[in-house]
Amino acid sequence: MPFGDFDAWRQELLATSALVQDGDLSVSDDEAGRRYDRYIALADMVDGTEGPHTVCALIASLRAEEDYGAHQAVYGALQRFPSRDLVSGTVLATADLLNIPRDHSGQVLQLLTLLASADDLVTFTAACDRLDPELRAGLRGLIVDHEVDEWLADERSLGRLQLARD
Repeated sequence: MPFGDFDAWRQELLATSALVQDGDLSVSDDEAGRRYDRYIALADMVDGTEGPHTVCALIASLRAEEDYGAHQAVYGALQRFPSRDLVSGTVLATADLLNIPRDHSGQVLQLLTLLASADDLVTFTAACDRLDPELRAGLRGLIVDHEVDEWLADERSLGRLQLARD
């Protein structure tokens, strides 16, 4: 693990992920730049050995509508995790997936379909079956929406994320 104190890293990641949006005059340009740079540095610390809770924290940090390219560091960090950890961490982050901007949830789910092994996607389905029914229904709806003509609509991703119906 490249950082010693996970809780401190996670708190700082989530704090700096509140990227300053265009037109927000409540924060100086210097502070906005400092947050942006630190957010990227925190994502870049991840080497993929940290486990599912780090995947979950990275996904939860994708809150800013406009990221000005900063989220590329998070997507790159997610790609460094073994398939099993990526799947487990994504399941842990289900509530976050439902609350982050749709483009970001779509990119995360697409990464899952492209990087996770077939066996780990079976594990994803089984783990989602144990989610609270409301979370499972929300995730199922999100997947269906992204399959219509968004992030999961291409042949590489379409139909790879299957959730049981209630």
